[in-house]
Amino acid sequence: MSHGALSNVSQQGKGSTGGDNPLPVCSPTHQMELQKYHRTSEPSVSITLSELIKRVEDAQSDHSNGSTPIRHHALELGYACSSVSPSNPFVLSFNNLSYSVKVGQKLTFPFCGNDSDDSPETGIKVLLNDISGEAREGEIMAVLGASGSGKSTLIDALADRISKESLKGSVSLNGEVLESRLLKVISAYVMQDDLLFPMLTIEETLMFSAEFRLPRSLSKSKKKARVEALIDQLGLRSAAKTVIGDEGHRGVSGGERRRVSIGIDIVHDPILLFLDEPTSGLDSTSAFMVVKVLQRIARSGSIVIMSIHQPSYRILSLLDRLIFLSHGQTVYAGPPGSLPEFFAEFGHPIPENENRTEFALDLIRELEEIPDGTRTLVEFNRSWQAQGKKNPRNRISNSSNLSLKDAIRASISKGKLVSGATNDSNLSSSVPTFANPFWIEMLVIAKRSLTNSRRMPELFGIRFGAVFITGVILATIFWHLDNSPRGAQERLGFFAFAMSTTYYTSTTYWTVGLAGGASGFFFFFFTILSAFWAGSSFVTFLSGIVSHVMLGFTIVVAILAYFLLFSGFFISRDRIPPYWIWFHYLSLVKYPYEGALQNEFQDPTKCFVRGVQMFDNTPLSAVPVALKLKLLQSLSNTLGRNVTGSTCIVTGPDILRGQGITDISKWSCLWITIAWGFFFRVLFYFTLLLGSKNKRR
Repeated sequence: MSHGALSNVSQQGKGSTGGDNPLPVCSPTHQMELQKYHRTSEPSVSITLSELIKRVEDAQSDHSNGSTPIRHHALELGYACSSVSPSNPFVLSFNNLSYSVKVGQKLTFPFCGNDSDDSPETGIKVLLNDISGEAREGEIMAVLGASGSGKSTLIDALADRISKESLKGSVSLNGEVLESRLLKVISAYVMQDDLLFPMLTIEETLMFSAEFRLPRSLSKSKKKARVEALIDQLGLRSAAKTVIGDEGHRGVSGGERRRVSIGIDIVHDPILLFLDEPTSGLDSTSAFMVVKVLQRIARSGSIVIMSIHQPSYRILSLLDRLIFLSHGQTVYAGPPGSLPEFFAEFGHPIPENENRTEFALDLIRELEEIPDGTRTLVEFNRSWQAQGKKNPRNRISNSSNLSLKDAIRASISKGKLVSGATNDSNLSSSVPTFANPFWIEMLVIAKRSLTNSRRMPELFGIRFGAVFITGVILATIFWHLDNSPRGAQERLGFFAFAMSTTYYTSTTYWTVGLAGGASGFFFFFFTILSAFWAGSSFVTFLSGIVSHVMLGFTIVVAILAYFLLFSGFFISRDRIPPYWIWFHYLSLVKYPYEGALQNEFQDPTKCFVRGVQMFDNTPLSAVPVALKLKLLQSLSNTLGRNVTGSTCIVTGPDILRGQGITDISKWSCLWITIAWGFFFRVLFYFTLLLGSKNKRR
């Protein structure tokens, strides 16, 4: 199926993907064509995305037999004939939102004046103070203010990222309180930071997002069609085949990168879109293009709510509603066009040819430095809002003509919410929490990681070189160890190093001369593999707890050093103090180390210390052999046992007993090591699960 299957069949000329007119005028023929895909006569029955695409495919097949070419444009069915839906089916209302947090006594700094409502005595900081407003489908609502004014906090409050126990007030969609589960499905939250794979193209990045977020009931071709439509909607057609790039690889521009970040979160075409400063760090042109894309998204049937620091004049022309915040309080709420009248009545008219938002932000900042200055503006805004509500000309309805259930059904019938709801009477139960099962998500993530790694051969070469060089060094240092007492001690050192740095110990089994033959090699190989699995799982788990890179690196290095210390190499188990023995059994190095030792020293017929070798590593090692034999003869008379120069004194099992390795078998060590890996992966899953539900408190 061509990616025109999700095209706006009513577009002409530039359409919604570019130009000054994002939504063209529809001809009667196009209106009749759209009515075939949108059944208005049966409002209680929604058209699934699959049915919708199939109808468009059929229409395209009919057109393909004639001479009319099929052009590729973004999907905006249901809104192609008007900039905004005439009935405004979705209205997000928020009333009297208040949120405060406890802070340390020394971190509480009162602002100039008393408008912040901070209480140094109790350590309470007010981040939101009685915020009210509404956002409507087809519009962009922008939250403005200086740093620390509460912009991100308000976005988090509306996106259900603050616990309901801490947030006071109400947030509703079409007059109905949104359940968290439903909100996650019908909304998207775009963070300020970009987290993209550098060696994937824009098209591949969005396709992986589609495979992850869209239900498997949709075919590959239909997901591809959705991605192609999204690329047009984002204005990224010319850069679709370009890699994202990073410091070492040239890629897309900053504005294109930000639009890709938006795209991966809206591939399911959400009804609500929250963005935390999407224009941060961009030049004026790139920022304008990003907001232009957001306008197209809004006019496709979404509510767009964003925070922005200081919009340019061109960006201001794209915004529909503004909320100015100062220390968590509303100092202005309304359309951009009312700013001059508002500040004129406040006594600070905006000069001609002055950027309205810059003037407003500068004035607010000046008032914040004056005692009770901001409070005056807050009270004036309240009276201004009250006058607007009393005036029928300015009164705005706070409710929609449609119930939430009917509005969502109508949106699905127009192609939105690609992974969305069905027509079940219980809407919350009909909305799937996840579009795909766990194993499909794992496959998509693994494929994405492999694709990205495959395009970075230099990274693979560096890793291979490190392994190869280290393996050569180990092989030459421990080359064909003998079975002498010193050789036995060197084997213990080799295994301790091997199990603590498992990544670098391949190529070394045969060169060191380890015992066990083929079966011993495979056990050693799987022991190394399981140790690497357990170690990487542990580090992965820690990464889910500690987000700071340098702090995490320090903790990992310290704990791994403790694991090696308590593994039994430096001090045997029976010599470890009782109050530290628990750490010995928690050590990830203990089990692969003991398993490898048992694999090497389990043969009772293999001797490591013979009669004359008893004196090695002692001051008597330098005496002549004849004197050593006389000492052995004297020892034999004392023991009542004949000890000659070739008598085996210490076997492999004796070494194991000397190391305190007697409690579990080598196979038990292997299975325990593997189990540790799964244990830490499960813990990592729970950290992600808790992290995804982590809300401000």
